[in-house]
Amino acid sequence: MKNDELCPCRSGKNFGECCGPVLSGARKAETAAELMRARYSAYAVCDVDFLYNSSGPQVRKEFNRENVEEWSKAAEWDGLEILAEDKGGADDEDGHVAFVARYSANGRLCEHRETSYFQKIDGEWRFIDGRIESEPYRREEPKIGRNDPCPCGSGKKYKKCCGRDK
Repeated sequence: MKNDELCPCRSGKNFGECCGPVLSGARKAETAAELMRARYSAYAVCDVDFLYNSSGPQVRKEFNRENVEEWSKAAEWDGLEILAEDKGGADDEDGHVAFVARYSANGRLCEHRETSYFQKIDGEWRFIDGRIESEPYRREEPKIGRNDPCPCGSGKKYKKCCGRDK
């Protein structure tokens, strides 16, 4: 990726002033969120070494270079949205970053929602663990209350009609 192209993390900055210097090792991520952005960009540009090196010891033990590279190349990376941060600042030793990573795979738009845990090891931020978050269930039609008229049109209350067996 060229330094004057927009960064894959969709920060609005050019790669050369956003994630590029972190991926190249020219500078270290100052915050957990900055490392999160750099890791997303590493997937987008298939920098498997950075993904390994920015991980904590346990993640490194389980790291499958082949799978990471395959997934990185198979997806089209559509951007990252940081939803929330808990600690993870330049003066902190650990922190959490909640995010949505957007990508397309096999022609389908996908969202990966996660809260990642980061920790400083030897003064550098490392990815330690992540908890995948599911998207909340969204009902297509309005909720029917037990005492509402039944949607079947019988004129009875829902609880005395179609909702009787529920």
